[in-house]
Amino acid sequence: MRIGGALAVRVRALIARDPPPTSPSPFIAALAAGAGLRLLAMLGYPGTLWFAGDSYVYLGAALRLRPDLSKTTGYSLFLRALEPLHSLTLVTGVQHLMGLGVAVMIYLLARRSGVPPRWATVATLPVLLDGFEIEDEHMVMAETLFTFLVMLAVLLILWRDNSGRRPSWPVALLAGLLAGYAVDVRSEGLPVLVLFPAFLLLRGLRSGGWRNGGGWLAAGAMAVGCVLPVAAYATWFHSWTGDYALTRSEGFYLWGRVSSFAECSVIKPPASELKVCPAGSPASRTPPGDYIWHAPQVRDITGGPVSVANDRLLRDFAFRAIEAQPLGYLHSVLNGLALSVEWPRRPYPDAGTVYYYYFHLKPQTIPAGHSWIPGGTAYSDAVQYGRATPSRVIEPFATLITGYQRVFYTYGPLFGLILLTGLGGVLRIRRPRGHAPRLARTPCSAWTPRLARAPRLARAPRLAWAPRLAWDPRTGSMLPWVTAVVLLVFPIAVADFDYRYLLPVLPFACLAAALAFAPARARIAREPNVSLSAGLCSTSSTPGPPSMLRPSESRSRRPSAYPDRG
Repeated sequence: MRIGGALAVRVRALIARDPPPTSPSPFIAALAAGAGLRLLAMLGYPGTLWFAGDSYVYLGAALRLRPDLSKTTGYSLFLRALEPLHSLTLVTGVQHLMGLGVAVMIYLLARRSGVPPRWATVATLPVLLDGFEIEDEHMVMAETLFTFLVMLAVLLILWRDNSGRRPSWPVALLAGLLAGYAVDVRSEGLPVLVLFPAFLLLRGLRSGGWRNGGGWLAAGAMAVGCVLPVAAYATWFHSWTGDYALTRSEGFYLWGRVSSFAECSVIKPPASELKVCPAGSPASRTPPGDYIWHAPQVRDITGGPVSVANDRLLRDFAFRAIEAQPLGYLHSVLNGLALSVEWPRRPYPDAGTVYYYYFHLKPQTIPAGHSWIPGGTAYSDAVQYGRATPSRVIEPFATLITGYQRVFYTYGPLFGLILLTGLGGVLRIRRPRGHAPRLARTPCSAWTPRLARAPRLARAPRLAWAPRLAWDPRTGSMLPWVTAVVLLVFPIAVADFDYRYLLPVLPFACLAAALAFAPARARIAREPNVSLSAGLCSTSSTPGPPSMLRPSESRSRRPSAYPDRG
């Protein structure tokens, strides 16, 4: 009976390693539902939706290519590529296809890693059905393109990873180029420029040590690919401004971050920085995402907040505030993280900003008398690009998608649960190996073949057999989970929390959660060792010669159950 149990364990291990092909019908149904909702949005809102300020900058920079001082405009290059077709509906249509493509990539990576179809499909539902994801895809905003590029880079990195093979250097180079361009699209992705090459390097070192030339080559190619688009953008920025940088707004946004806790009586800044001390007590100030647009310390500063000198001034003050009040900074970041899992949602950072994150039943008003990029107003740019009325609402489709969004989205507690589930792919509660109480010695140990003999274990104290947390990464799940956490924390740490910043995080959190259900291949290969040897030993309660195990069986079983030594 024990032999049968041991063989059953082995069969289950092989099935988990190479799952049989199954019908993707549940995923196809979910994908069709997501496509139908996006079609409903396109019918209800022909053209696009607009986010005040940012959308006008992106579109103006697409018509008159130039970098912007406050944000990277790599997204404008995407708009520029589609501009000859003069259709804002085409822009939103392509972005909706990108959203569907992200869900497809999540499903493919999950299935390739051995995740059952049911859980692989469930992992795509937040991306496919979240009303805020659909609304953001329908805006002239950078999040959808950014998410698609980073997810495609992750797909290239992990596609061969679950089989233990690193990506070739051309694939790593391509993934790096995608990640680098994603940073040009949205500078909040800067940490991936370090994260992705470091992941490949660590994988190479784990598989082959320091002499693993292929691992170094892949990581180096990835690093070069990450740097090239960013360096090209910085060079372009220099040709316009004289500075090698991506923007001049780092100090501006970081000053807003510290305004939530900074007290100049504690910081004691030098005289040159006194003029940028936030007024009043921290409790009297609005959230940083709102405060920076109204605070006279930055709004009325001579030369503007994004000049070279003022950007340095604001950045120096912010660093001084963090150094003087580290606990205040930590508390502000943790408060932002808490907002991501709260429900119901707050009007944060202000009601005016949150208003743009919803579908509404009346057309938007595009400013006709203000220019964000010199050479045209927001309204004239929209008409020139799309050759149509910039904002329209068509019933009854608009009512349907508006009502849907207000009910169906990823609630804060569910978002937190997804993140925790993804953490289960990295840390797992399990019992420590090698601490099980040993049974009484039987004569079987005298004749069990060396390779099949279970290790002799001393009896451990009872508490040593208690469950504990252990580092146990599943197939490739570490990278998506760390990517999700980095994309969540970094914008909060350098600017402020915003519900829009959660949208690029969600797909990677869902992918990590799906991969938490992937088989742990290393453990599956080792666990049958003791079970099989125990089963062999239990076939007889009396000593027996080695001939009881036929040589052909010994040769056929050992290599599959026990790795070669040396």
